[in-house]
Amino acid sequence: MAVIRLDNLRKEFGKLVAVRDLTMTFPTSSVTCLLGPSGCGKTTLMRMIAGLEEPTHGEIYFDDERVTDLTPSERNIGMVFQYPVIYRGMTVYRNIELPLLEDKALSPAERRQRVESVMDTLDLTRFASAGVDRLDNGTRQKVAVAREVARQPRIILFDEPVTNVDIASKLQLKRALKRLVKQHSQTIIYVTHDQTEAMTLADEIALMRDGAIVQRGAPRDLYNNPADRFGGWFLGNPGMNFIDYSLTPDADGMTLAGPLFQEPLRVDGVDGRREVVLGIRPERVRVLRQPAANSVEARVAQQALVVGGQHLLTLEIGGAVVKAKVSPEMRFSVGDSAHVVFPLEHIVLFEPQEGLRLDAALAPLAAPTN
Repeated sequence: MAVIRLDNLRKEFGKLVAVRDLTMTFPTSSVTCLLGPSGCGKTTLMRMIAGLEEPTHGEIYFDDERVTDLTPSERNIGMVFQYPVIYRGMTVYRNIELPLLEDKALSPAERRQRVESVMDTLDLTRFASAGVDRLDNGTRQKVAVAREVARQPRIILFDEPVTNVDIASKLQLKRALKRLVKQHSQTIIYVTHDQTEAMTLADEIALMRDGAIVQRGAPRDLYNNPADRFGGWFLGNPGMNFIDYSLTPDADGMTLAGPLFQEPLRVDGVDGRREVVLGIRPERVRVLRQPAANSVEARVAQQALVVGGQHLLTLEIGGAVVKAKVSPEMRFSVGDSAHVVFPLEHIVLFEPQEGLRLDAALAPLAAPTN
């Protein structure tokens, strides 16, 4: 397995900059997901690593070997594309075995062990003697994945492999890929725009926007600690609530007052700025039927059923609109009153222009002393 190192890597298509001067390392024996919206540069980056696109400038290394000018075959990589790449007219077993026949160092027993092991991992054993032409698209994609894993290349690149299969096959393939990455310690780069795939499969997520990596880290860290508003918005279903606030200076610093809170709050760490954006995830908003400590009154403006059986409420609080996730037992109708608490420990502050996260926090005002 290989460490992948990129040094000042850039790709231009005319005036369009698809990848912007990236310097980063993908650790060995791990799964890194390139995650981001369509057009952010993730597939172009993967294609440069594969040797299918030539960088405008910069270098690519596998361990200490410079591979920038090598062909895809010379790089010893595996690739799984959006559409299944299979050998028609052959059985599943033969599809997986065929590339292994080129490795003369493998004995027939070793070759058989590799094929059978990966078929077992991907739940393909029962299809071993079946012709691939008779399989559905999802099972064909499993065959394509199995063939690349059985080869044991230094690196395997996945380009949105579950995009073009039906819903049932998509779920099966995701489960199979999860088993695969747990059992085989291969260096994997997985390109997706689907945050659920990334959160499920990745050891690390590299979040991309406009050709740059805006944040990278463990999935839960990115979700809980977005570096900017884009990360807060893109991760989550739906993403973070964002509410603009003006700050007021006083003798002790800055304070904040508004419809989300019963009392004014102290704002620490804003360096005298007068505007901030509050961010909080919908599942962190506490919705109650009765008033409670620190709760404010809200009106239910909309309700919808979301994944996992939770209800997504749209709440109007003063002039602010906030989304909150609640359990199915918390049934509200449009127009109902609710009482809402915004826990300070789950609020993130961003600056309003660039959207970068501030190293700042909210706290209750100190009680007056006699």
